[in-house]
Amino acid sequence: MIKVDKIAYSYPVKFLLRKQRPRVFWNFSLTLEENKIYGLLGKNGTGKSTLLYLLAGLNAARQGKIFVDDVDVTKRETETLSKIFIVTEEFELPNISLDRYVKLNRPFYPDFSDEVLQRCLHDFELDKIDDLSSLSLGTKKKVYMSFALATNTKYLFMDEPTNGLDLESKSIFRKVVAQNMTDDRTIVISTHQVHDVEQLLDHVLILGDNKLLMYKSIADISDEYVFEYRDASNMSGVIYSEPSLQGNAAIAKRNGRSAETQVNLELLYNAVNAGKL
Repeated sequence: MIKVDKIAYSYPVKFLLRKQRPRVFWNFSLTLEENKIYGLLGKNGTGKSTLLYLLAGLNAARQGKIFVDDVDVTKRETETLSKIFIVTEEFELPNISLDRYVKLNRPFYPDFSDEVLQRCLHDFELDKIDDLSSLSLGTKKKVYMSFALATNTKYLFMDEPTNGLDLESKSIFRKVVAQNMTDDRTIVISTHQVHDVEQLLDHVLILGDNKLLMYKSIADISDEYVFEYRDASNMSGVIYSEPSLQGNAAIAKRNGRSAETQVNLELLYNAVNAGKL
């Protein structure tokens, strides 16, 4: 379990004349449980990437604590760090072969699996790679995410993982993540591309203005709301709607007679940010 306990964090001051640091989190708390895939959503500047860096111990809160399995992550203990892997939105890979990269980095992750790595590479249709630095952005992402999944860390954080991937690769990404989810693993995916990941998620976290606007399971959302298209003459009970080519995309309270519908994550996100949910 990860427990975020009343943290405060501000961006570093870049200019001496600036009197105040831009505050991202204040008295912010959160609990993340095992065997869950969380979708972390929010507008630009709400701290999605910053939160991942804090959870991974790459940044330190100004106040409060973050505990990973009851250990303060800022202590950067070897056992704790071996449980965590973060795929940042932007990264560089060195001018070496993939085999060499694996040999250098696998000792940091005691549960590393060559089988998982080869299976992911095969699913992404990647062969032997002699120079990681020469790869395109999309191919680098596929290689790096394959390595990330192969580490078998208990906690895996991904920041905009589908950026740079084509449609087929996005589908494969969902497949390899689902295949390598385990009962004791926690995955947090920060993204703006909600349709790329909505089939993977079982919990939704929506950040906004230094607080959680929503923290709910997909199951609870499905129990509480229906997501459907309606024409203008049938808007009774609608909480939030947007025009679309199929009619009005709408969210309404679910009653006992309503069939369960698939969650439209983009519509849900817009409704929450509009203050309707």
